[in-house]
Amino acid sequence: MFQLDIRSRVPIYEQLVEKWKELIIHEVYQPDQQLPSVRVLAQELTVNPNTIQKAYRELENQGYIYSIPGKGKFVAPQAITTNNEKVTKLKQELLKLLSEALYLGIDKEEIHSLITIAEQSTKGGNQDD
Repeated sequence: MFQLDIRSRVPIYEQLVEKWKELIIHEVYQPDQQLPSVRVLAQELTVNPNTIQKAYRELENQGYIYSIPGKGKFVAPQAITTNNEKVTKLKQELLKLLSEALYLGIDKEEIHSLITIAEQSTKGGNQDD
């Protein structure tokens, strides 16, 4: 399920956060689906349970998961109301990346194609269908 790079400069908990976000965004894990317990995941990945707990805490702070005391961690349903500050920041980052891509010679059609691929992958579809 997870490929962790122990030689990477990126901390293990950040690698876990990014992988979980990817799995949630691509709907591998559905809303309200329970995540593996800290203990089970720590054994599977052979990492310290505190590392797993830190990753789960970060995912909860970012709104990707929620916890129910005594039950565990669950995938948060997509919020109907969006966090305006987060959306604004994301748009600024995207604008910067798009400007750089155009500067480096990527044409608009290719960017549109990448957007289509991203849209299909977040809806659980497959662009090769």
